[in-house]
Amino acid sequence: MYDPLDIEEKQEPMTRSELIKRMSEKLDQLSVKDVDLAVQTLIEVMSNSLAAGERIEIRGFGTFSNHYRKEQMVRNPKTGEQGIFKPGKYVPHFKPGKDLRLRVNQDPGPNEEIARDHREAPVAGS
Repeated sequence: MYDPLDIEEKQEPMTRSELIKRMSEKLDQLSVKDVDLAVQTLIEVMSNSLAAGERIEIRGFGTFSNHYRKEQMVRNPKTGEQGIFKPGKYVPHFKPGKDLRLRVNQDPGPNEEIARDHREAPVAGS
């Protein structure tokens, strides 16, 4: 099973260009330029919606929303200075849907291509 704490075999994150490449391969009726425009538009619409305080729900995938981090007094770890005021702010938050959670935690079938190490999960008490 996949172990997120296994730092020896750390994978590179999927970049936007890699996403566009993979989508273009699956959607051979669309040009790379069309897929790039679709990805750019999707990101722009979602970003604008979150900036406007809207919640985005994609059934089976997950929900994007804003969470408020309250103001607080913090310490500068470099200088040790105490009492620095950090104002409150909104931060984007993603909560995966049930289908996505199940898919991430299942073993791939014989025809599914997943580029990560699948080992047996440790058994409790052993």
